[in-house]
Amino acid sequence: MLLKGGVFVLPRFSPSFSISSRIRLSKMSTAAAPIIPKFISVEGVDINSRSIPDGFRFSLVSYNILAQVYVKSSLFPHSPSPCLNAELVLEEKIEYNDLVDLNDDGSYSNDRHCDTPASANSDAEPKKGSSPQNTTEERGDPNDPRVRLKRDCVGIMAAFRLKDPSHHLVIVANTHLYWDPEWADVKLAQAKYLLSRLAQFKTAVSDKFECTPSVLVAGDFNSIPGDKVYQYLVSGNSSVPQLECLDGLPIPLCSVYDFTRGEPPFTNCTPDFTNTLDYIFFSPSGHIKPVSFLELPEPDSSDVAGGLPNHHHPSDHLPIGAEFKVTGE
Repeated sequence: MLLKGGVFVLPRFSPSFSISSRIRLSKMSTAAAPIIPKFISVEGVDINSRSIPDGFRFSLVSYNILAQVYVKSSLFPHSPSPCLNAELVLEEKIEYNDLVDLNDDGSYSNDRHCDTPASANSDAEPKKGSSPQNTTEERGDPNDPRVRLKRDCVGIMAAFRLKDPSHHLVIVANTHLYWDPEWADVKLAQAKYLLSRLAQFKTAVSDKFECTPSVLVAGDFNSIPGDKVYQYLVSGNSSVPQLECLDGLPIPLCSVYDFTRGEPPFTNCTPDFTNTLDYIFFSPSGHIKPVSFLELPEPDSSDVAGGLPNHHHPSDHLPIGAEFKVTGE
């Protein structure tokens, strides 16, 4: 099953790939192949250079993909029917990394460059059949905090030990915050809860493995640059004005795109809404640094004309990504 929202870590210089017997590339034929963006280097770093020892760099891609329940023409009348095909997303994910092992359920895993010593999930659990088109009545009384704050959103975090001489640990968290623009307070509460749990997890990992892990947080935050959620997430940096409602950040974070090239003009593109909702944040600890970012189309690019999904992009969101270099403990 494909879930809406996802994050996966990719190794560099992968020579081959394996794939589940239930997924057949021969069945994936489209009128126009999906566009696979390239990683753009930062500060002149050659991302294809093999002079850097294998294992010192890793890539992370965050991609909000459409769940099968949403792949229907009634929700995307602007999209050609052949584009509303879940297999197109799988085909695009395979292109990002030729050593991703796709499991029978469509999930993905790879342990060539990292071990997973610890992991933790949030308390929230997804509800089958949930839809962002739910009415206020279906969601319950918005004035009841027990109803308002209980959303069927999920946060996942895990710690990875890199298989390079540094054996550095990296915590990767993935989230998908609540969608409704009228419920900004719920999104902010979710962001605070996520970072609070993340700080607890970082402490537990640090104590258990006697290290200072780096932190990456990625996903669809359903928040545009500069709003309260975004400012909260980057409020640990002195360059961002503090909001009166903020009470401090458990973990200082920087946005990869803002740090390298500025936030993109959009990551979600439909006729009704086009803006940036997806981010990759990293802890500016000095142990890792971004050396490249995944390119994104410009607003006037022909491959996004008319809105997404289309033949070039199989989701209404665009994948975002970055390559990181381990700089040492």
